[in-house]
Parts: sequence; C-alpha cells; structure tokens
Amino acid sequence: MKIAIILMIGSILIGLSACSSTGPVLYPNTHFLSVGKDSAEQDVEICKRLAESAGAREGKGQMGDVATSTAMGAGIGAASGAAGGAIRGSAGQGSLIGAAAGATAGLLRGLFSTRSSQPSQAYANFVSRCLKEKGYEVTGWQ
Repeated sequence: MKIAIILMIGSILIGLSACSSTGPVLYPNTHFLSVGKDSAEQDVEICKRLAESAGAREGKGQMGDVATSTAMGAGIGAASGAAGGAIRGSAGQGSLIGAAAGATAGLLRGLFSTRSSQPSQAYANFVSRCLKEKGYEVTGWQ
C-alpha cells in the first residue's frame, strides 16, 4: 500500500509536468495560408528554441503550477502526518497518509486556482517578434 501511494503521487506529478507548455495563436493571414499549418508549427518551434537559446524561459504555465501545488501539498501533508503519527507511535504510516491527503489537496487547489497560464513576458515577446519577422501575426497565447 505504501509503494502504491508513492507511485500514484509520482505519476500525477510526471503527468502534470508534461502538459505545461503554452503557445502562440496565429492569425490565418496570407502568409499562414500560403505555408500551411504544418510549416507554421515548425516555425513556431524554431522561434521557441531561438527564444530559449537567447536566455528567455517559457515559465511553468498552469499545469506546472498544478504540479508544484501537488508536490507542496504532499510535502506539507507528509510532515504533518509524520508529526501526528509520532504522537500515536506510527510516524511512517502517518507520513504516508498525510502525503496522500496533502497531494490530493494540493492537486485540487492547483486545478481550481485562477493563476494565469501565460508564458513569461520576455519569452512571449521574443517568440512573437520572431514569428512576425517570418510573416505571421500572433493574436495571443494559450
């Protein structure tokens, strides 16, 4: 049971951190229509890599915030569960129960919080300018 709880928490964190990317929304102008969606997606990836190589970082996005909130909840829950379990003589079991409860609370807090999923301003500006120079029009990010 202890291993199952730890594996469940780990898979949630890995799954959430893999979904943290945001991207520009391109207006279907004449350039976009002439090159097509696949080519436009390749250009977006090129501009993202250029931004990162210049030192601009995307940021976590909303799913990154959810993963962070889940991890923090698990840590807080484990600590408080260990403290409560120590009083009753079972710190290890209390820690696992607290970690599971804390991770669940953190996950729910992260999912229902109203934080923005926008990338850092420097990153968004860099990618938008790169795409504009290639002939695209960025209407926003999501």
